[in-house]
Amino acid sequence: MPDSTIRRQALSLLKQFYGFNSFRAGQLEVIETVSGGRDALVIMPTGGGKSLCYQLPALLAGEGVAIVVSPLISLMQDQTQALQANGIPAAAVHSGNDEGTNAELIRAAENGRLKILYMSPERLVLMLDRWKRLKISLFAVDEAHCISQWGHDFRPDYIALARLKAERPDVPVIALTATADRLTRDDIVARLGLSNPYVHIGSFDRPNISLASFANPGMRERVRFVASLARKYPGDSGIAYSLSRAGAESFHKHLLAAGVRSVCYHAGMDAAARKRSLDAFLSGKAQVCSATVAFGMGIDKSNIRWVVHNNMPGNIESYYQEVGRAGRDGLPAEAILFHSYADVLTLTRFAEESGRRDINQEKLKRMEEYAHARVCRRRILLSYFGEETHRDCGNCDVCLNPPVRFDGTVLAQKALSAAMRTGQGAGISMLVAVLRGSMRSDLRALGFDKIKTFGVGVDVSAAEWADYISQFIQLGLMEIAYDDASHLKVTPAGMRVLRGVATVSLARYEPRQAPEKRKKKKEAVPHVSADPVQQLFAQLKAVRTEVARKAGVPPYIVFSDATLMDMAVRRPATLDDFLEVNGVGEKKAVRYGDSFIKAIRRFEGLSASEGAGVSLKQTLVLFNAGVTLPEIAEIKNVKLGTIHNHVATLIEKGMITSYGTFISRREYEEIVQALKAGGDSVYDRLREKYTSGIIAIARAIARRNGVLQ
Repeated sequence: MPDSTIRRQALSLLKQFYGFNSFRAGQLEVIETVSGGRDALVIMPTGGGKSLCYQLPALLAGEGVAIVVSPLISLMQDQTQALQANGIPAAAVHSGNDEGTNAELIRAAENGRLKILYMSPERLVLMLDRWKRLKISLFAVDEAHCISQWGHDFRPDYIALARLKAERPDVPVIALTATADRLTRDDIVARLGLSNPYVHIGSFDRPNISLASFANPGMRERVRFVASLARKYPGDSGIAYSLSRAGAESFHKHLLAAGVRSVCYHAGMDAAARKRSLDAFLSGKAQVCSATVAFGMGIDKSNIRWVVHNNMPGNIESYYQEVGRAGRDGLPAEAILFHSYADVLTLTRFAEESGRRDINQEKLKRMEEYAHARVCRRRILLSYFGEETHRDCGNCDVCLNPPVRFDGTVLAQKALSAAMRTGQGAGISMLVAVLRGSMRSDLRALGFDKIKTFGVGVDVSAAEWADYISQFIQLGLMEIAYDDASHLKVTPAGMRVLRGVATVSLARYEPRQAPEKRKKKKEAVPHVSADPVQQLFAQLKAVRTEVARKAGVPPYIVFSDATLMDMAVRRPATLDDFLEVNGVGEKKAVRYGDSFIKAIRRFEGLSASEGAGVSLKQTLVLFNAGVTLPEIAEIKNVKLGTIHNHVATLIEKGMITSYGTFISRREYEEIVQALKAGGDSVYDRLREKYTSGIIAIARAIARRNGVLQ
């Protein structure tokens, strides 16, 4: 298919199934590439739209099923439920199903009845031999960082996925993840054996999430803080992460005691208990999930407004992924980190026992520096993943309460020059020693005491240099090469500073002190917004809750907060207008739209009903989307005969002109011939063989074509 054809069809499918008129940055290029048969590696932030990058190629493929590798059952179920709600034939094969169900789903894939099938890596590898002749449109490896030894969540089961290209070199493979630094990206490509892959690295910036870090004030204050967030966002949700299972359970109990609707989730709970907690959180019955990192991967709940870490994570990749679960809808969200020296001791022990001690200790050190940082926190996160930014974000605690700053360009040039003159072969400790003119034996053995910049920073203490070098790393002037003994490498941004093309602003060094207890702030009294958009938004949330309850799905599966906000702004009063709302696909418009349109019309002072013809319009929308008549009846919760009568009316109006999907030529000719012959009992005779709806359709076609009056 030419690129122009792929682009046109992709946009049409995006609107039809997902309700959007345009793609996010990078999505269309990936879709075109994969649809053209080329492998791809996609790095996009949580909530950045990774799933569309394989779902659209699966829909664009004329035949075959897309096999999606996923590490968690909850992730598979969440994605499958969302796809089915949009009208896309998808399923998940996993240990939570009985094997009879799994066998039926696999047969459905083999018979072409599914477009997307989710599986675990272990099960997929076992199935490869059976699927020699199965038409597979693509393999998608979700959470692809799990295959890399450099990734923060390495899973041995992913290693076997190297067989995908070996067994089916004809099938494109797309690997997707939200968290992969340079080393991890290269490792994913090598381990999966991707052939000349198209690599898309999206921006890691999530500007809607505010970032803050505080010294741990103790259980009581943390519970008070989370309780205040629950009150601040009464219709939304939040996650409180703890380092241990015991910590998650204890925090959960304290939240309950404080009157917060909380559930607990960790790997030590039995499967049934975890499912109850997950269902309560997704449905909105529980507002807070107190959890370990076992919770959250792949959960596409759009209205998580905040994430609190009760303890420091072990690395920035994990932290970034966890805070990214907030604000997936693009609306404002908060990420708060509480940290303590006890966390560092615990995580250091974990690193020592991990089997990758050196690299995990280095990554922990970067995380600790983030927690204590005095430069823009978003710049630290972006530079960690290799993304340059030249301005502070204005939406983190450091930006909002900036430290004393000074021009650190000369200091940076000294450090960058020293790093270059060592052949970029020094780590942080060694570089400090070079700048300070230390006569360490290992330094002299490497000949670093002979370089021109040896001792140029003797007037700055070792603690200050360590702090400033940490800031250089956080600002993206240097990066740590974990695959090269953690030596410091000068980045392109650093070279610009070294050449005098750019300047550097540093936060002045201050020795760490015990944090003062923060004064308690008087909490604001909740008030009802006078903004009509916010008022309608709140009402639409209540409608969504009721619609979701009746449909038996989580509220975010119905519509996201961002979609509700677009409704509140646009205020669609008709089905046609409702279809223009971002995030409203054709099937959801018909399945759920009536309740929202009525609420909007009441808010606008209009009669609740749109008037005659709405049900007919709904049938036409679904018919034009390729939905079968029995499916239309199911979606609208009416009898099939009602839909047949709708179709007959639409045919007579000239709004449906293709008939082969619901009546055969033989049926049409037999019915029309009988109607022409007439007679008092013609309808009784026809009803012995045909339903009244099919008879009405045949009569409508004949009238439209001038065969009958």
